[in-house]
Amino acid sequence: MTSELSEKEVPKVESATSSSIKRIARFMGFRVIMLIVTIVVGVYATILIANMGGYVDTIMRNNIRETTIMEVAQLTANKAIAPEARQKMVQDMINLEEKRLGLDTPFVIRSFKYLWNGLRLELGRAQYMVSDSGSRTVRLILLERLPATLLLMGSSQLILFFVSVFLALMLSRSYGSFWDKLVIALSPTSAAPPWFYGIFFILIFAAILKVLPFGGMVDSPPPDTTIGYVLNVLKHLILPASSLIVAALFFSIYNWRTFFLIYSSEDYVEMAKAKGLNARDIERRYILRPTLPTIITNFALLLIGLWTGATITETVFLWPGLGRTIFRAIGYYDTAVIVGSTIIYAYLLAFTVFLLDFVYALVDPRVKVGGGNN
Repeated sequence: MTSELSEKEVPKVESATSSSIKRIARFMGFRVIMLIVTIVVGVYATILIANMGGYVDTIMRNNIRETTIMEVAQLTANKAIAPEARQKMVQDMINLEEKRLGLDTPFVIRSFKYLWNGLRLELGRAQYMVSDSGSRTVRLILLERLPATLLLMGSSQLILFFVSVFLALMLSRSYGSFWDKLVIALSPTSAAPPWFYGIFFILIFAAILKVLPFGGMVDSPPPDTTIGYVLNVLKHLILPASSLIVAALFFSIYNWRTFFLIYSSEDYVEMAKAKGLNARDIERRYILRPTLPTIITNFALLLIGLWTGATITETVFLWPGLGRTIFRAIGYYDTAVIVGSTIIYAYLLAFTVFLLDFVYALVDPRVKVGGGNN
């Protein structure tokens, strides 16, 4: 009899697991579509805003003129051609290229072509900025800066999340203690932006104590060995990452500690304590797990704030990432780089949201990830 029940239960478990996977896949597919639509709308809005006054058209025409002048100079390098004839050749080639690219068509039609090029980061050449390799191609300039931003933001966000969860759990066990009251008192400090703490960190640890570098990503000249290079980058990473972490740490601990306290007073937690379950098991199964969806939602909102503060933070620390690049592009009024940086930030934010949605769907069994009421 037991064997028959087991055989009947196994297919049900497998069917339930398969159904959950399918519903999660449908949910994530829907989220991907929504994120793609959001990116497309955001990029198109950026192009419309940037083109007010003919900025995008100016970028295109400047790129055409520069490329055409270089081509004509190469073609006529060893030929005796009058300046007027050379100028006419340049202008004729420019007219043909503008017609080929559709610059003689209405902007509404051209804007969709700009959108397609923008989504692929095909934004031509920068007007003033250059990459480390000397190229003025916008895509290369941005892709060279992307790893530095991912290193800074990724490391600081991971440390912030795990440290905040660990300390919040500890404080929820000692409600009303000195450390609990201290964190509550310090939570308003998270209202200050990361660069504000960055300036103080530079003054204390770089200018006064002289134990950490003022800024940059690596010494000049860089270390010769791979291990030395990695350690040098990590040393330069300490101050900017710390400023991002400290700017959100106490508010996160206070918020998440409150969530843990709320769930700690639930009836099922009291029942688990009455049954004599281990305190660690109670925290993991009955407090931390049901609280995770709320924490993930709160953390997602926190990440948006950190991303927006990355521009000035990277500039303060001379960190060679996207934030400092867009800040310099604004100073140079290099519209192609500004638009490209905005598009990459949109991709990064969409990827972060997608990742959090996926984790949310996994950790919260109550979330509706498809059809059905289960």
